[in-house]
Amino acid sequence: MSDLEKAARDAVEAADNTELVRAIAAVIAAQQHQAQPPAPAPAPVQRPVGLYVAAGLGGAVALTFLAMAAALLAVAVAVGAVAATVCVLVLRSMWQDMQRGR
Repeated sequence: MSDLEKAARDAVEAADNTELVRAIAAVIAAQQHQAQPPAPAPAPVQRPVGLYVAAGLGGAVALTFLAMAAALLAVAVAVGAVAATVCVLVLRSMWQDMQRGR
């Protein structure tokens, strides 16, 4: 076999390989462009409503008790202030009486 025959055989083989590579590339491209079926939509999550209602009622009750405690504290501070004022007035009156000699 001469060099010319070898070169001709290699050229034919290379042309066959080129066609094979083109065919493979076309198949891969066709597979990539096929439409993917859409994913199913996720089912909506059902959350228990009773838990949220119980938390709301518990919060309302707790807030009511806190408001009552704050009101009771305000009443206690007012009673203490009145008692302190009366005590100061009585002590002042006694001091003035002692100063006058009664």
